[in-house]
Amino acid sequence: MSHLYLIAQIAGRAVAIDSEQVESVVDIGEVTAVPCASTHVRGLAALRSRVVTVVDTQSALGMEGGSAARRAVITHVEGHHYAMLVDALDDVAPFELLPLASGVALDPAWREAGRGIVERDGEPILAIDLASLVPGTAMAN
Repeated sequence: MSHLYLIAQIAGRAVAIDSEQVESVVDIGEVTAVPCASTHVRGLAALRSRVVTVVDTQSALGMEGGSAARRAVITHVEGHHYAMLVDALDDVAPFELLPLASGVALDPAWREAGRGIVERDGEPILAIDLASLVPGTAMAN
């Protein structure tokens, strides 16, 4: 059975995000740093009269340097809103989620975030769970 997925780019890699995890897509303005926050947390930003935590998805996936992205996918996890930085947005389309094969070689953070594979024009795209990139939630799952 197919389901809608948002196709985005993180660190030059296409990823599929279940549309049920996407509240909106925005361009992030000024981000205020938060002292003593996780290295994955870029800071806080004002978004439509509320404050969201801005998560650097590249850092959350274990990549050095972090992201310069200003575009974000807004998601809701455990009662809080998060702006998950992405490099670009490609498409929204229905896909069938296929299991992640055990032989697929992924870095540990990508494997933790991975929920399966969708195929677009014969090319496999990793479907990720945004909640697994929020600091403190991956360990709770």
